[in-house]
Amino acid sequence: MGLDYSKLGFRCGIEAHQQLEGKKLFCNCPALNLRNTNPNIIFGRKLRAVIGETGEVDKAAAYEMAKGKKFIYEGDSKDCCLVEMDEEPPHPINPEAVQVALEIALLLNAKVVDEIQIMRKTVIDGSNTTGFQRTALIAYDGVLTTSKGLVKIPTICLEEEACQKLEDSKDYVKYRLDRLGIPLVEIATEADIKDPEHAKEVAEKLGMILRSTGKVKRGIGTIRQDVNVSIKGKNRIEIKGFQDVKSMARVIEKEIERQIKLGKKEEAHVRRLEPDGNTSYMRPMPGAARMYPETDVMPLKVDVSKIKLSELIEEKSKRLEKLGLGKDLANLISKSDKIDMFENFVKKFKNIKPAFIAETLVPTLKEINRKYGIDTDSLTEKEFEEVFTALDKENIPKNIVMNILMDFAQDKFESIDKYTGASDKEIEKEIEKIIKQKPGLSVGAYMGIVMGKYKGKVDGRKVMEILKKFIK
Repeated sequence: MGLDYSKLGFRCGIEAHQQLEGKKLFCNCPALNLRNTNPNIIFGRKLRAVIGETGEVDKAAAYEMAKGKKFIYEGDSKDCCLVEMDEEPPHPINPEAVQVALEIALLLNAKVVDEIQIMRKTVIDGSNTTGFQRTALIAYDGVLTTSKGLVKIPTICLEEEACQKLEDSKDYVKYRLDRLGIPLVEIATEADIKDPEHAKEVAEKLGMILRSTGKVKRGIGTIRQDVNVSIKGKNRIEIKGFQDVKSMARVIEKEIERQIKLGKKEEAHVRRLEPDGNTSYMRPMPGAARMYPETDVMPLKVDVSKIKLSELIEEKSKRLEKLGLGKDLANLISKSDKIDMFENFVKKFKNIKPAFIAETLVPTLKEINRKYGIDTDSLTEKEFEEVFTALDKENIPKNIVMNILMDFAQDKFESIDKYTGASDKEIEKEIEKIIKQKPGLSVGAYMGIVMGKYKGKVDGRKVMEILKKFIK
């Protein structure tokens, strides 16, 4: 149905959760997501809700505790330690993670706090061995500029990621510890979002700003979006679990349609996003009762004087367009993890057009993988530099670059000399010889003969230029 969101009193806000690279937030273990190693740590726990600062037990925590489930944890000692097991106090907060969170806050024009105070947020679903999640307010009163107006950012927090759920049965839930404690930046917007498509735009722009730092994790599961929605006369509903923003607009539409059809006013609650795009009841909406101070980690004074702000991807993309890259290619390379390599090569290789370097580093690699099934992840800057050096010196033609990269990826590369084409003088002599042997052919026919002779190891444009000297 076509909905008038303004008349419906539509209100919507987003909570974006982004994992950071590096070490975990309260220990020195690596910030890794789920691995396939055999666990050498296994233990069980029962958790219970505690009274928060308000003197009450949080409703959501009480709901989870009432299930009476046992929690089983497993992990690899290479990826987790006694802190994740809650057998050792947390270490001081990771200063590198704090710096990244502060940079993100400044990119969102937020006001940074003077001192970071760690809080405990009660979580009794087993996703944390302690029964709570450590979280800290980093900044407040930020703002995001969008096509439909400003969207306010009331809070930016730094917190620890939860365990990865492996199995959920009637009596127990099994978790893996690898992910527990990874630094997680949480960005919350006000309910300033105008409609479902606007929600998608806001989520994409937040993702762009986060990726611009170059210090956040990439891939499925490393960024998640929770959406809070309501209409006039209804309570707020939180939808958890967006990993792909493409589906966000339609899911929000379906939720509003559900609220309209429901008729009655239901209690505020959290819904889980299912794989088919529908949602299901998860638990009551948590409140302020679940928060209380962390007593094991000292507060941290904040200094933003030495933080250098990264160039936003959207600004970088506009800059690269001026180098001759089309808009789509500029956007693609700006988002890529090969952006630094690209900019280095553009400065170094003046005889190669920047657009060709960008095409080689991103679309060409994707084509190799898609068309030939060859994994190019093993290719490093060293291999690309060898190829571009030969191309810059005109020792190889452009059309052989993909073949060289494919050989590198499959460990078949021997020497760049194997791909070196003929010199202009050699090509000219060969063309002169072919014309004498086979006079009267068209330019296209001669072109085919020459290219066949050199098996693609010469540049077609160079061959055509020389042919035109002989054939008027």
